[in-house]
Amino acid sequence: MRDLLRVKSIESLQSESGRHSELRRVLGLWQLTSIGLGGLIGVGIFVLTGVVAATQAGPAVSLSFLIAGVASAAAALCYAEFAGMIPAAGSAYTYAYAVLGELAAWIIGWDLLLEYALVVAVVSIGWSGYLQALLGQLGLALPIWASGAAGTGEGRIVDLAAILGALFVAGVLVLRIEWGARFNAVMVIVKTAAVLLVVAVGLPHVRLENWMPFMPYGFGGVVEGAAVVFFAVFGYDTLTTAAEEAKDPQRQLPRAVLLSLAVALTLYVVMSLVLTGMVRYDTLNNPAPVAAAFTAVGLPWATFVVSVAAVAGIVSVMLAFLLGCARICFAMSRDGLLPAWFSHAHPRFHTPHRPTLVIGALTAIVAGLYPIREVAELVNIGTLSAFVVICISIIVMRRTRPDAPRSFRTPLVPLVPLVGVGFSLWLLSKLPPAAWERFAIWMTIGLIFYFSYGRERSKLARAARASAE
Repeated sequence: MRDLLRVKSIESLQSESGRHSELRRVLGLWQLTSIGLGGLIGVGIFVLTGVVAATQAGPAVSLSFLIAGVASAAAALCYAEFAGMIPAAGSAYTYAYAVLGELAAWIIGWDLLLEYALVVAVVSIGWSGYLQALLGQLGLALPIWASGAAGTGEGRIVDLAAILGALFVAGVLVLRIEWGARFNAVMVIVKTAAVLLVVAVGLPHVRLENWMPFMPYGFGGVVEGAAVVFFAVFGYDTLTTAAEEAKDPQRQLPRAVLLSLAVALTLYVVMSLVLTGMVRYDTLNNPAPVAAAFTAVGLPWATFVVSVAAVAGIVSVMLAFLLGCARICFAMSRDGLLPAWFSHAHPRFHTPHRPTLVIGALTAIVAGLYPIREVAELVNIGTLSAFVVICISIIVMRRTRPDAPRSFRTPLVPLVPLVGVGFSLWLLSKLPPAAWERFAIWMTIGLIFYFSYGRERSKLARAARASAE
């Protein structure tokens, strides 16, 4: 039992992330914030806003974002403290290893691998929807069989564009991290400009009658909507996985976490109000709702611009989460919990190329074969579970290591972490049983792998055997 609770000291984690790291420290505050915004602003604002408004929350989808934002903000404050204290690759996995022990770290790491990989898949599907809308405006179209996953329309078999999008991002991330970061920064600027365009151009077309009734599905629908759009208000945690590639992680990571969430949440609330004010909420259940809204109010030029920006900007979400997923896999492999093959950086580019390519290929398959809603619900279970662990870990760490240097301190501990735990558990309870069943299968596979492989091969286990001899 004791070996399941063995922890990695903060000092050893700091050492690994310093002189022993194969990764390169080249990212500044703006690049880190861009990674966070890259993960936050994407399919949630360009796709899920409309889908949830049409099917669950109505115009009150803006309240769904605020509810989800409370849980996300509480967790963000906890992430910020850990990021400044333990600037190592792996994010919540690494933090759990330092506080709760190896088994908890494995569970959260395995959880995050699923979460991040499926985010890439969800975003690839949304990106495909906007790309096909854009091609349609240009008089082009993919064959019916290649335009969507089975079950999303008659004659559809596979989402070819979603597959190609995921593979393209994996290829970009194999290159030097600063190249990927620059590409991401440009995409973030493009899609932020698109959101501002939607607000500026759409505002004169807002009609108050479109907001009536404001809660057509009741407050219960708003809460259920929050459990789905929660997908849109996390993503800042991806930047913490790049801790070993930040120039000054203790100072820059906490700032980047909070800044990226604040900017994104403001844009989400404002845009959702404008979108549901432009057209009736029940017309927004389609793969490209923002573009459809502008078409409905007779602004085809805006439809074209938004579609171009969405196609370009959503790529940065795929990039941010695939970056995070590959680095968590890299960290778990370096700790011995996954095969060592994953823990070697590219000799020329100094990136974790092996997990990047493997995960990129797997997400491409999921994106090509499954509908967006099923994948999004499973993603949220993983994220909310990670948030619960992080918030609890802050409370534990304040008691076990009150002396540890902290460049940022979560305010009002334990109140803020408990708010994060409470809201996360509440949102978890609103997710459908089918998502829980799939999550349980994934975690069962993970536990079998840990007890048959990782438990005996972890770096801490090998060190314990060596000292005993």
